[in-house]
Amino acid sequence: MHVLMDIQVSPGGVGTSVSPYIAECQRIFEAAGLTYQLHGYGTNVEGEWDDVLAAVKRCHERLHDMGAVRISSYLKLGTRVDREQSLQDKIDSVRDKI
Repeated sequence: MHVLMDIQVSPGGVGTSVSPYIAECQRIFEAAGLTYQLHGYGTNVEGEWDDVLAAVKRCHERLHDMGAVRISSYLKLGTRVDREQSLQDKIDSVRDKI
């Protein structure tokens, strides 16, 4: 099943800057072959359900390996079965109406 996800990863116990940890998750999404786009407060990701959630698991595992003692991830997941839709389709739909 194709899924669209918005994820915000918040590693704890790592100091003020979390950008090295977020960058590592970006590398994980890339290595998984997922479509993803970083934004100011998270990352949009799309792909097959099992691949997307496996990448989230890898993010948590890797960030713990990097020293994060606590990680909270906030996910929004969307699926639909009436037609195929990508993240870009959703953006284009709004832009067409502006």
